[in-house]
Amino acid sequence: MTANDPHDYYRPELIVIPCGSRKLDHRAPAGDLYTGSYHRACRTTADALQPDRLLILSARHGLLDLDDVIDPYDTPHGTNDAITPQTLLAQATTRNILHLAPVIALGSAHHTSLVRTLWPYAHAPLTGTRGMGEQMARLAQLRKKYIPQHT
Repeated sequence: MTANDPHDYYRPELIVIPCGSRKLDHRAPAGDLYTGSYHRACRTTADALQPDRLLILSARHGLLDLDDVIDPYDTPHGTNDAITPQTLLAQATTRNILHLAPVIALGSAHHTSLVRTLWPYAHAPLTGTRGMGEQMARLAQLRKKYIPQHT
């Protein structure tokens, strides 16, 4: 985020974070199922930003609340059984969340593009990063900026 970062002036109504390929080996709430370091970094950063609502964008299930219980799966984005923008739109409409703003998308370019099919104005603070290492560094910067420092 930059000096002109819109997050400096608001608390996000919604943050959407990516799922992850590393998962528990048993049925669990979505907030616990994903165990990979990238997902956890996005989750920790989202928690630091204190959104009114946090959703996970699952490659198979679409928009998930943290307490939605699901089975582990192996569906990468872009495959035939992956979530589509049309299904995401139906989910967001059913959940009555299309009107939410501001929205932040934490994740890769592909993740952000899916989020922006629903919220074209979504802020994407990882835009411009070149790979996982830069994304993890940017997430760490965001956490440092928004997690209160204890003395």
